Amino acid sequence: MQILEESSDTFMAKRFRGFLPVVVDVETGGFDSHSNALLEIAAVILEMDGQGNLQIKESYSKNIEPFPGSIVEESALEFTGIDLYDPERDPEEEGEALREIFQPIRREVSITGCTRAVMVAHNAHFDLGFVNAAVDRCRIKRNPFHPFSCFDTSGLAGLTYGQTVLAKACKVAGIDFNNHDAHSALYDTVKTAELFCNIVNRWKELGGWPLKD
Repeated sequence: MQILEESSDTFMAKRFRGFLPVVVDVETGGFDSHSNALLEIAAVILEMDGQGNLQIKESYSKNIEPFPGSIVEESALEFTGIDLYDPERDPEEEGEALREIFQPIRREVSITGCTRAVMVAHNAHFDLGFVNAAVDRCRIKRNPFHPFSCFDTSGLAGLTYGQTVLAKACKVAGIDFNNHDAHSALYDTVKTAELFCNIVNRWKELGGWPLKD
């Protein structure tokens, strides 16, 4: 096996073809990324330790004001438990929230020597679709994420643990999961990050990576 002699930051750039995995979850006002509002977003930045194992480094989250003309379906609010009129919610304008979330991601891409970020999410194309639509609406020029590539923990968990539902996959993986806290963007992102790290590190332990020269 290859010995980890380089810094963990440098090695991260070699692990995922130059991409920095960043775990994301969004809560929305429905299923249509162009007409339904983006209500919450959270991101977890991962790092690699000296043994080449992934772990959580930092987490960020924002509550977002529905963009003008957007649709927020009552069924979506019932599912997520979001109260748009909660005085403690303190939402930000969509573009401002995304720019603040993107800033530390871009910084970490630079620190690690990666080329860009790649989104990790549970049913990832849903989250990626909402982020891409919001980036277009807000005319954000520096989206740190790859526009279509992503890691989907639903499929990875199905392969590894035989479960595609986040709560059930976490249970099989030995990760605590509280259904009462689920459907908060930050909580779901942290649990997805723990699941992704678990899967990647397990693959490493089984001899899947680093590759032999």
